[in-house]
Amino acid sequence: MSQPNVSVWGLKAAAVVGMVFGLMTIVSGGNALFGDAAARAAVGKAVPFVLWFNFAAGFVYVVAGAGLLFRRRWALWLSVAILVATILVFIAFAIHAQQGGLYETRTVGAMILRISVWAMIAYLARHSLRG
Repeated sequence: MSQPNVSVWGLKAAAVVGMVFGLMTIVSGGNALFGDAAARAAVGKAVPFVLWFNFAAGFVYVVAGAGLLFRRRWALWLSVAILVATILVFIAFAIHAQQGGLYETRTVGAMILRISVWAMIAYLARHSLRG
């Protein structure tokens, strides 16, 4: 398999991962924010600004994934923006936690997962859309 084919298929895989991740984020965030009492209670001590950011970001994930699927250069920059914004929210979350704010431990893992996924997507997009 030649290098260009690897780039095309890697980018398509990244695009699908981004879109599926976005849809899952919208559903889970929507349930946490707008679901019944049991769904809202299941989030425990979720930090509201993190919950709202992640929910809103889910829609942007879908747009970025669709852009990557169609090899749009703007989707590279949107992927980088998602990564940077997620890192900034994670820093704000860390400050919140350091100052004694309530939070769910699983949020740490979820934010690290989001950062890792978008770092990989941005990397693949840069590698595939450069030029």
